[in-house]
Amino acid sequence: MSRLHYIRPETLAEALDHLDRHGSRNRILAGGTDLVVDLRNGDARPEFILDVSRLHELKGIDVTPEGVSVGAGVTLSEIQSSDVLERHAPALRKCSFTFASRQVRNVATIGGNVAHCSPCGDTVPPLVIHEARAVLASRRGLREVLVEDIASGPYACSLPPDELILRFILKPAADVTFADFQKIGRRRELVIARINAAAMARQEPDGRLSFFRFSLGSCTPTPHRMPEVESCLDGRVPTAELVWEAGRLLAERTIAITGRRPSTIYKEAAIHGLLVRMLHPLVTS
Repeated sequence: MSRLHYIRPETLAEALDHLDRHGSRNRILAGGTDLVVDLRNGDARPEFILDVSRLHELKGIDVTPEGVSVGAGVTLSEIQSSDVLERHAPALRKCSFTFASRQVRNVATIGGNVAHCSPCGDTVPPLVIHEARAVLASRRGLREVLVEDIASGPYACSLPPDELILRFILKPAADVTFADFQKIGRRRELVIARINAAAMARQEPDGRLSFFRFSLGSCTPTPHRMPEVESCLDGRVPTAELVWEAGRLLAERTIAITGRRPSTIYKEAAIHGLLVRMLHPLVTS
């Protein structure tokens, strides 16, 4: 059996040097809530564990000229307590309240949740509606990629093994009057989402939606913005009939992505109902 080496770099430069030399034989440790399970199950057999949990470049939640910056090493508990996110990315903050248990939230990081590329990752739909970009670092320099493009499939990360996610840049929710995150699972607490979704909107005094964003996760191989659903509602007054139609369109579009499966008979109705429930506060008549 091969020996497992634990590496804890003191600086970002040391971490990037290690990834440059050993990227494909390495697994990155931030919170470890997914990695430890994979190690115990034998699903991960790396030669090196690179612990980046103490690198200050991965910390912090701030408003910058680029947008709202959230460090990849920020924990879900820090997201939950963030006043910055309450003002500028409320759906992301809301997703943290139902993320696993309090103990897990204290160590699980947003970067790990995104990079794990689980279809049911709760932080991804809220990031997607903010058109979030991941800032990546390697010995070659910095680059950015849309969060929506990081997963190439279930548990399949498209990022090269020598790159490290430093932070996420979100477009602030300017003058948004509504934001929500919801998920459906097998139980009420400590639940892995079977369906999750994030939405935000700006509703004018006349009831019209002058801005609307929606992202669906968990029931598709990778999280998706749903432009057809956004177009259905954007610029219109959300009546009960219109929201019902948007839910039908969402279910139809999801099935077009996934194909019909044994679970479709359940998920078609659940997806439809989830959107109707989420948008009920916006309905004017």
